[in-house]
Parts: sequence; structure tokens; C-alpha cells
Amino acid sequence: MGSADISIVDKSYEHPLTDDGRQFLRAASELEYHARVLAGAADSSQPLLERIRFCSFFTLLTDEFFRVRLVGLKEKSRLGGPAGAVAGERLATVRERFRHLAARQHGIWWNELRPALAEEGIELAGWHELDKRDRAAATDYFRERIYPLLTPLAVGPAHPFPFISDLSLSVGVRLDGSDGGPEFVRVKIPESLRRFIELRNDADGILLIRVEEVIGAHLPSLFPGRKVRDHHMFRVTRDADYEVDAVDVEDLLETVSMEVRDRQFGDAMRLEVAEGMPSELVEFLAKQLDLSLDEVLSSPGPLNLGEVGELYALDRPELKRPALQTVDVEALSSEDVFANMRKRDHLVQHPYESFASSTQNFIDRAADDDRVLAIKQTLYRTSGESPVVNAMIRAAQRGKQAVMLVELKARFDEEANIGWAEKLGAAGVHVVFGFVELKTHTKTAVVVREDEDGQVRSYGHIGTGNYNPSTARFYEDLALFTTDPVITNDLLRLFNMLTGHTKGLEPERLLIAPTTLRPRLVELIKSQAHPGGRIVVKVNHIAHDEAVEALYEASQAGASIDLIVRTTCTVRPGVKGMSKNIRVKSVVAPILEHSRIYKFGDDPEEASYLIGSADMMVRNLDNRVEAVVPIDQPDLRQRLDEVLDELLADEALSWTLDSDGRWHKVAGDRNAQDNLAAAAKARNRVTSHD
Repeated sequence: MGSADISIVDKSYEHPLTDDGRQFLRAASELEYHARVLAGAADSSQPLLERIRFCSFFTLLTDEFFRVRLVGLKEKSRLGGPAGAVAGERLATVRERFRHLAARQHGIWWNELRPALAEEGIELAGWHELDKRDRAAATDYFRERIYPLLTPLAVGPAHPFPFISDLSLSVGVRLDGSDGGPEFVRVKIPESLRRFIELRNDADGILLIRVEEVIGAHLPSLFPGRKVRDHHMFRVTRDADYEVDAVDVEDLLETVSMEVRDRQFGDAMRLEVAEGMPSELVEFLAKQLDLSLDEVLSSPGPLNLGEVGELYALDRPELKRPALQTVDVEALSSEDVFANMRKRDHLVQHPYESFASSTQNFIDRAADDDRVLAIKQTLYRTSGESPVVNAMIRAAQRGKQAVMLVELKARFDEEANIGWAEKLGAAGVHVVFGFVELKTHTKTAVVVREDEDGQVRSYGHIGTGNYNPSTARFYEDLALFTTDPVITNDLLRLFNMLTGHTKGLEPERLLIAPTTLRPRLVELIKSQAHPGGRIVVKVNHIAHDEAVEALYEASQAGASIDLIVRTTCTVRPGVKGMSKNIRVKSVVAPILEHSRIYKFGDDPEEASYLIGSADMMVRNLDNRVEAVVPIDQPDLRQRLDEVLDELLADEALSWTLDSDGRWHKVAGDRNAQDNLAAAAKARNRVTSHD
């Protein structure tokens, strides 16, 4: 971290533990990941606009944290009795930790990022800092672009308190009530407005002002004949979680559509207010939202720092990291993709190796190849104009059997997936929605082709990331391309399970949740429970009691265990007699570490190597359909070792976890992501000469 780093370590903070003290509380562990992201905003060695993105990401992450993760803890706290009391204490601890982090975020914004922007000629001005010319420009903008969109909603005897939608930014206006009119009015800032208005961009620099500053200065125009006493910003976060009851569902598409519509009406989880809001107004809003004062967060503003991410769009490349130069995967980017897959398996790592030249080309070629008979694929999340979806539509139009498993319950992508399902179905694609009670999270595709020799073969793709060309540019993921007949037959059986709604699948090579994956992972962990045993796991989350306890047993038996966990980790490492041989690190970087790699054993020839879509969590191993594939080809196993070795040796991007639940930044310059990008380029040069 740079010299301007504000440490995230709070010595007064005690990380909540489970009742037996063997694991960290999941919600608290996830919040500590957000703290590591926030540390990126304080890192002066990073380009300025990259730091601002980290600042933005912290808000986006914690918004979801309140909307989803804290919902269950809050519900438990309402149960009463000892269990409810414990949940209430944990909830209070997590909220207090968040207050500490939110205060740090605003300190970084006001004391570091905003002044640094000004030094670079990017000034963020308040209304009172504008000169006459700039105020005139702002007023013109208000009249033309803002005023027509505003709708003041008064509160009074004939006007009930308005519904405050989830994550909306509002102006609470207090009017002089001496004339008998309503004294409180809510003005919602429309989501269609940009947060930062550009008033000037010339040789003197860029002048920006926040949209709420302009609205606040022009409030009298909304209330002719009334006197504005004052105004204050506030923001509400609501419960966005939901469960689909398999017993009551008759039409999954309609049920999910209704849940998405109803999400905006979820219970309030948090009220954010700008510092200076009078206590009587805070109490009024909290009462209307059925929140306690413990659920109110006061900050110096601006509220919703997530929107400072807009600033990244400024045309200032010198304030950003150089764009990653991805390389094409020659064997998979050509017209001979199927012939090249028949020769050998291929392992691709995005974004260092291009999604377009590998996964996308594979699906595109399959859609347009007259020899392809069928394409079957899962869809969890994808981009706004998805080339993968468009390829499936072309395949159906060309008379191929095109099957798409669309997961309607992918949180916050439900509306998009409903739209894709309707578009695909209208084009003749066979669209299925999987199981009501299980999310289908697999990243799998299989192509059936009658090859030039007359044989019908299957070509498989099993990945760790979504079929999403947008996120593939900044999510690190792995994908296996294979014609192994055992694995591709397992894929075909998996799709039959999904489309035929059967659940007893026991594949030969693939590991599938919720049937074979969890017991096999636990078995593999136990196989290393001996002196000299070796386990390396790279995942997004570890929070599964059975898996964690198996890791503890392996550690006690003498195994050496390294866990590379990006986000949530309930494992308590380094505890004598329990987890002394377990080390946990987290790589937090501009490229989001997203792949899942499992390695059991130390001998490259004898060890088990797995990649796939599943983390070590209850939701992945027990409540979702996941697919994990073994990697057997020696050179591909070596590739996985290179990835794991680089991440374990990384210094520049890494944090380590201690037994008290505190994360510590690793010192040093070795950067795993830079090295992996360089390795991809070198590998491409070698391939190009084969």
C-alpha cells in the first residue's frame, strides 16, 4: 500500500466467532472483504481513477451486503430468546464495524481523492463555490434537464408518507408551515440523471458539480409561494432477498417476475442521512420506515459514493491503469476449432486470454457449422447484447437443436434473464428453467457434431465464469475445452437431468452438486489428512461447516494447507491444535479473482486437480446445481500449478488472515496478475510458432 494508506485494522474490533469459537461469522467475514476493497481507495501507488473505482466498489458491495446478507441475521434477531439475543449482538457488532468503515470511506474521499482530483484539474465544486458564469450554466441545465423530471411529494393529512424505493437518493425538504401547508416534502432524484454535471471542460480543467447541489439551489422553483426552511439528503436500503417456495410455484417465470416487481417493496434495512439533518427529522424518517435509530447511518456526504464510479469515464487515460492486452487463443480462435479440440484438451484463462477468441468463437462456430447437430448451454448471467445468446438464436434458425437452460433466479439479473428467455423462446430455442428449489449455477456447454469422418462427437466447455463477454474483460476465470468422451457424455447426462427434471445423476468424471460434489470434496480433503499431505484451494468463498471441519482434521493430521479466498472465509487459521497448518490469503486486485481451483496432493502426477463453478459454501455444495471437472492432461495440470504458485507468491495484491480475524497487507512488489498476463503472451508466442 502507498504512503497515504489508511489501515483497515481496527484494534478495538473483535471479529465475531461462532458459538464454539471454531469459525468466523460469515457476514462479518464478508464485510472484511469490503474493507480490503476500501483499502484500494487509500492506496496512493494506484492511479487516481483506479482508487476512485475502489471507493465506488465499496459502496456497491456494502449496498448488496445490507440488501441480502444482513437480512437473515436481522430476522434471527427478532426471534427472541437466547438465539435471538446472540443474533442481535452479532448484528450490532457488524453494523458498528460498517460504521467504522463508512467513516473511513468518507475520510478517504474528502481528504485524499477529492483533493487529488483537484490537483489533476478535475474540480468538484459545491454550489457556493461557483462563480456567476458557472451558476448560469448550472441553472440552464436545471431548467432543461432536471426540472421536468422532478416530482415533489408532500406529506400531510391528505398525503401519506410516500414509498421510498430501494437505493434511491432523496431530498427531504422542510417548508415553513405557518400558512397551514405540509411541512415535509420528499423529492426523489431520478435514476436517469447523471450524478455529476459537467459545467466546464477547457484549458483550465474540468468543473463538475453533483446533481443534488443543483437541485438544492433551485428548490424554491418547485414550491412557488412557499418558503423553504432547509433541505437534507437521505437514502434507503431495502431487503432485496427472496425465496421461491417449490410447493406453491405453478409458473416459475411468472413467480420470479412477481418477486422482482415486489423487491422494491421489501422492508427497510438501513437509512442513510447526511450529517446535519436535525434529530427530529431523523426520528421522523426512521419511524416512517419502521427502523430503529441503530439502523440509521449519518455521514458527511455525499451519500451513495458508489456513483463516483462515473468519474472513471473521464477521458484521462494517464489516471488509469494501462488497458490489459489480451491474447488470442490460436487453437480456439480459428475455423479449425473442432479439429484442434479433437487433437487435445485446451485450458484458457480469462481475461489474459481472450473470451472472444475462445469461448465466444466456439459457440459462434457451432451455430454456423452445418455439421453441428445440437448445442446445449447454461445461462446464469450475460451481457446486455450477448453474442452467445445471438449465436444460439442463429443455431435454432438454422435448424439445429438449440437448448438453453436459463437461470431465472440469478439475483439482480432476473429481469434480464426473463427477457433473454422470451427472446430465445421466440426464436425457436428450447428454453428450460431448471429446478424451482435449486439455482443452476453451472457454466457448461456441449456441442454435438457429425465430423468429417462420419462419427458423431461431442465437444464440451466447462468454466468457472459466466458466458458474459463484458465481465470476461475484468473477471479472472478458467475454462476447459474437451472432447473426452466420458466428460462430454457426463455433460449430456447433466443437460438431460436439467431438462428432464431428474436429480439422481451420478456422473463418471464430472462432480455435480448437490449430489456427488460435496462428498467427493470432503473425501479428497480427508485423503490428505496425513504428514506430507497437501491441499491448495482457490475460491471466492469458504463457509461450509463439514468442509471446514475436514480441513481442520487434515491440518491436525499434518497436512499443509493453503487457502486463497477472495471474499468470505469462515476458516480460522493458525490455531494450535486445530488449524496450525492452515494459511489463508486473499488477492484483491483490479482483475477480480473469480476462478475456483482445487488441488489435493503434492505430486503433480498423482494429485487431483479440479476446476469449476462451485465455492465451498452451503449454497454451492447443497443448494445449487454446480459442475466441477477434473484436469488430467499433464501440461494443463502444470498450468494450474503456475496459477496457484503465482498467487501464493504474490505480494503486491495480497492480504493474509490471522487467527483473530484480522487481515494484514503483504509487503512487496511481486504481482501475480502482471506475471500471469505476461505468461499468456509468452504462451501465445510459442503457440504461434508450432
